[in-house]
Amino acid sequence: MCGRFSMAEDFTVLEKLFNLEPIDFPLKPRYNIAPTQDVPVVIWEGGRRLKLFRWGLIPAWAKNPAIGQKMINARAETVDQKPSFKNLLFRRRCLVLADGFYEWEKSGGKKIPYRIVLKNRKPFAFAGLYDIWQDPGGRMLYSCTIITTEANRLIRSIHDRMPVILNHEAISIWLDLGIKDVNLIKSLLTPYPEKEMDIFEVSSLVNSPQVDIPQCIEPVKRLF
Repeated sequence: MCGRFSMAEDFTVLEKLFNLEPIDFPLKPRYNIAPTQDVPVVIWEGGRRLKLFRWGLIPAWAKNPAIGQKMINARAETVDQKPSFKNLLFRRRCLVLADGFYEWEKSGGKKIPYRIVLKNRKPFAFAGLYDIWQDPGGRMLYSCTIITTEANRLIRSIHDRMPVILNHEAISIWLDLGIKDVNLIKSLLTPYPEKEMDIFEVSSLVNSPQVDIPQCIEPVKRLF
């Protein structure tokens, strides 16, 4: 499961790193993004365009948008089989941008938060899917989910799942909706190499989704 992440990098860095079209709206730093909040998403619209979508997928056929609270993640192993996801896998793939994500380790009745980042500290892209839901008044709501896979050896010490992180080659394939080969698409949904990642304990401030301050991402101590 991926239930919390951060995206505090400057938009000019994102434009260059992910070859985005110019970002024409304010993008404020986020240190503790939680489900149901807006997250930075990249879709293909004649170019790689950054949007803000609600985190927690609301299928177009849903009668109640509250279903999105239960659909923040999609499992890589079954994403092509579940009714809420299988068509989106071919029609509405997206990237969800992050610079770190959080997991919690249960220890002695307590939950200890850890932040996982790339060793080079650069932002990265989760594999995501999105859909468009229309409310009775005709308002369009864009929402997304993050795909997860089995944890690599680094993360497995605290959790058995991790979000799918796409390298730059995989990003190009993922955003190309002309690619319909399910085997090729699913081959991208694998654990990111542990040798390229780092993990460290952070403050319990991050336990509350209402706290969104720089101190959330600061190391308390390293796991290794």
